[in-house]
Amino acid sequence: MLSRLDLLESEAVHLIREVVAEFDRPALLFSGGKDSAVLLKLAEKALAPAPIPFPVLHVDTGHNFEEVIDFRDRRAAELGVRLVVASVQDSIDAGRVAEPTGKGASRNRAQTVTLLDAIAEHRFDALFGGARRDEERARAKERMLSFRDAFGQWDPRNQRPELWNLYNGMIHPGENVRAFPLSNWTERDVWTYIEREGVELPSLYFAHARKVFERDGMLLADTPFLPREPGEQLVERSVRFRTVGDMTCTGAVPSAAATVAEVIAEIAATGVSERGQTRADDRASAAAMEDRKREGYF
Repeated sequence: MLSRLDLLESEAVHLIREVVAEFDRPALLFSGGKDSAVLLKLAEKALAPAPIPFPVLHVDTGHNFEEVIDFRDRRAAELGVRLVVASVQDSIDAGRVAEPTGKGASRNRAQTVTLLDAIAEHRFDALFGGARRDEERARAKERMLSFRDAFGQWDPRNQRPELWNLYNGMIHPGENVRAFPLSNWTERDVWTYIEREGVELPSLYFAHARKVFERDGMLLADTPFLPREPGEQLVERSVRFRTVGDMTCTGAVPSAAATVAEVIAEIAATGVSERGQTRADDRASAAAMEDRKREGYF
């Protein structure tokens, strides 16, 4: 009998193969995080023994963790896939977006313009992403094959039915879709798959000593990109990161979990999603993620 993980893997592999068959210029959004690392592993399995035929795309805010960038570059080189880096700094320099300022300023939202520009430049018609429905309420509304209009925008009322795992990939020139093979996975499923398949991850997903400070109930890494306010004391703690992104809005959690098995046990004991606990950008408003998705964010 197939396990839950086998069924999830089969569903993800099916979607990857469908997108490769139906679309001309797909790409895989690869941040170097755990979900995109699993997605890359699934793409390997789905298309073996052939090499992965599409590029991986990273929208780089310029404020990323060094460990993640090193991992991103090494994995792309190991797999022999083309790495396309779309730079938020380039968008700022070109006057396409303004540099956010003030307390809590983050380039995370500025990624939308950079992403849409990269889609237009490279004429991508489908992008694989590692978003999951359990992460956040707006992502729970997504279809596995999510339609975007000619402006790159998402309308939750204008999505297509996916009965019996049949996907409608018909689009007009300029439109694109976002494909989410991990939609039905949970954080625990992802980590269980990482354990089963031996998927490598950046070291910051495991407990390590790091200088952090507390802001709004979150532990943020010491970085020149995020000036501390008066009273925000820097301390060294044993922490790990449940998700990775821009250093200015990604929080750590106190942890002693140094192995995959220990991380799985830790996740089983928590009742808060990783984005709800560790992403400051999702706390801007109750509809923060949905607002960004409507603008074209992943």
